[in-house]
Amino acid sequence: MNIEQEFTVARPLEQVWDFFQGVPEVVKCLPGAELTEELVDGQFKGKLDVKVGPMSVSFDGKATVTSDAAAKTGVIEGSGADRRGGSRGKVKVEYSLAEVDGGTKVSMDADIAIFGPAAQFGRVGLIKEMSSRLIVDFTVCLEGKLAAETVEESQAITAVEVSGASLFFASLWAAIAAFFKKLVGGEN
Repeated sequence: MNIEQEFTVARPLEQVWDFFQGVPEVVKCLPGAELTEELVDGQFKGKLDVKVGPMSVSFDGKATVTSDAAAKTGVIEGSGADRRGGSRGKVKVEYSLAEVDGGTKVSMDADIAIFGPAAQFGRVGLIKEMSSRLIVDFTVCLEGKLAAETVEESQAITAVEVSGASLFFASLWAAIAAFFKKLVGGEN
């Protein structure tokens, strides 16, 4: 499944680019993610705890991060497995940064594949709604880190904990809003 997201950070392009190059700090802004080991040549080991519908999975995996400073683009390729439930996943995220009025636009294009039991609950609409919510939380964390006055203050800022209930209600609200939007749009 393919998910495209765009968001704007109210900071200069170079500052946002520099932040994106510090993978350990970026990971701190990803809800449920944990960096467990920094390898060589842009390779990392980590964990990602995800709640997909009624199922919780904990992926242990590896990711490779490459970037092009001149183009302000990067690619993250990762894969992992949930040892308890047998689910597997892989992702390829391509991102780009561009200067815009008021800050930096971040564009992300993610190709996500989930296999095994978690795939049963990974409906496209639910995953897209969850990713939209996680992007909002990521952006808030990113803004906080970039606004911090000291390194210590920045390092103390981490992603908010996302509960399954809040994601469920956010998804439910989005579905209700989409239904009424179609209903109202259909009457015109």
